[in-house]
Amino acid sequence: MKYPVNILIINGPNLNLLGEREPDIYGSITLEELIKKLNKEGKLLNAKINHIQSNSENVLINEIHNLRKKIDYIIINAGGFTHTSIALRDALIGVRIPFIEVHISNIYARESFRAHSWLSDVSSGIICGLGLDGYFWALKTAVKRIKQSRKK
Repeated sequence: MKYPVNILIINGPNLNLLGEREPDIYGSITLEELIKKLNKEGKLLNAKINHIQSNSENVLINEIHNLRKKIDYIIINAGGFTHTSIALRDALIGVRIPFIEVHISNIYARESFRAHSWLSDVSSGIICGLGLDGYFWALKTAVKRIKQSRKK
């Protein structure tokens, strides 16, 4: 089955530790469980989910470049790279794929250095503080926006 919408979900450093790392902030569901649930939701929305998680900035950038002609929308939780990576920002700008920035925690209610994002001003939207639900809201929004843009 060919999916009309292709979504790339990017998870940056330390998100491979979901379910283990600071469960009071990030919850008890593992990244693998989250991606399975997102794949299931994607099928209901007729969207193909592609996923990458890496603790390495260059791996994430290369994947963005490699998939640039195959992806309609990106959902990204850049983790710590949110606050440090101009290179990741430039990759997202360079491929001209709309993206939604997601954060599990409310980055504005934590340490002050987390309040600055190098991605926010070039993103299509930001979801933070809604836990893992933020990924699902981002997915629904991305699919809706792609379908609306194709009707024009």
